Amino acid sequence: MRKLVIAASAAVVAAAGLTLPLAGSASAATTLKDDFNGDGYRDLAIGTPDANAVTVTFGSADGVGPSRSVTVTQMTVGVPGVTEPEDEFGENVTSGDVNNDGYADLIVGAPGERVTGNTTGSVSILWGGPKPFNRGAKVLNSPTTDTARFGEATSFVDIDGDDAANLAVISADGWWYYAESADPTRAIAPEVDFLPEGIHLEGMEAGHYLSKDGYTYVLYGENADGHPYVVYMKGGVGDIGYYSGVIAEDNPRATRNAAASGDVNGDGYTDLVTGNGADNSFTVHYGAQGSFGPATTYTQDSAGVPGASEEADFFGGSVSVGDLDNDGYADVAVGAPGETVGAVQATGSVTVLKGSAGALGAGRAYHQDTAGIPGAPEAGDHFGSSLRFKDINKNSRADLAIGANGEDIGTSADAGAVWVLRGAVPYVTTSYATSFNGANFGSTTAGAGLAFGSVLR
Repeated sequence: MRKLVIAASAAVVAAAGLTLPLAGSASAATTLKDDFNGDGYRDLAIGTPDANAVTVTFGSADGVGPSRSVTVTQMTVGVPGVTEPEDEFGENVTSGDVNNDGYADLIVGAPGERVTGNTTGSVSILWGGPKPFNRGAKVLNSPTTDTARFGEATSFVDIDGDDAANLAVISADGWWYYAESADPTRAIAPEVDFLPEGIHLEGMEAGHYLSKDGYTYVLYGENADGHPYVVYMKGGVGDIGYYSGVIAEDNPRATRNAAASGDVNGDGYTDLVTGNGADNSFTVHYGAQGSFGPATTYTQDSAGVPGASEEADFFGGSVSVGDLDNDGYADVAVGAPGETVGAVQATGSVTVLKGSAGALGAGRAYHQDTAGIPGAPEAGDHFGSSLRFKDINKNSRADLAIGANGEDIGTSADAGAVWVLRGAVPYVTTSYATSFNGANFGSTTAGAGLAFGSVLR
């Protein structure tokens, strides 16, 4: 087992895992839905549901690191509830300015939370500010008693076109939204039930897939037969749920748990990228006016994609979309956490492919044996088990955060770790690459089997 280098700044991290950043200006945060402290930089949230924790690393010109971070749990002062092993606090993370004070708020799902007199699941909204997450939180529970895993996924976009965002939440088999409010309280079900019987939802995306103005929601998971299933539902001012349809099911273009969104071909419509690790593939579903356009599926045997398809690669097990070189086309990152590198099995790799007006351009692969990436490949690391593109250092190029949920830290097996590679031309660069793990942020997220970095947002 190997130890990743622990940053010297970790010594100043408090026992509670809190290192508060300097205060920012509220006006700076109004256009960034993930700037929690108002300093004008996007922040990276790292969910570790096995530790029931979310770590926020605050963006800066120098990127992110432990010295500018806050770790929150249900034991954090002001956050309602208590931490229990099955809560899965941090299973998903979203953000947006819910209370309209100019600072992004952290929205955390805990689908395993046990609620007395109700079904499982909750969503916590932790308020941003000059010193974020120290002003308490609001907790929402399932609006019904006949569903489970409320908070399996969340979204914060404008559902009805009035320029005010709405919180949307899914459970295992349902979807709700809340009217725009600084204090969301009442969950609203769709007017038309568009989900089939026996569905088990895992995730949600939202984007301008079918209109350059209005939002459409994409939900994915498994149908009653246990096969992957992807469905869309258009937003609007009424009849929510009526305008819906199946995107993919029971085929390689469907997904259970890997999806991301961005304008890959630069036409102004959001494109949906779904990964199917069991099939070693991912698919680009191109957005278009009124309905999704043609879709293209890629494997490691496709032209321009590095490597070769092998049964245990799990290529497509994670996906992310972002413009890494500021050329106007969103690029696609695809994780293969089961990839063998050299003779090292399941160490994992990530492939980055270039967006363009036509098909995706040639790709480049990254792993722990790539020059400049800290660490070394070891069996079972699962490098690429989670991914997130976002511009952390405000240079208009999306940086790529990469999780490895099987990374061993010292004698702690499967403790997990995260790497950040900076956006550049033509691909992400390993220059200035950084890595960190739960031990860098205190004891809360450190330990065997906790899989730090399972969720990146």
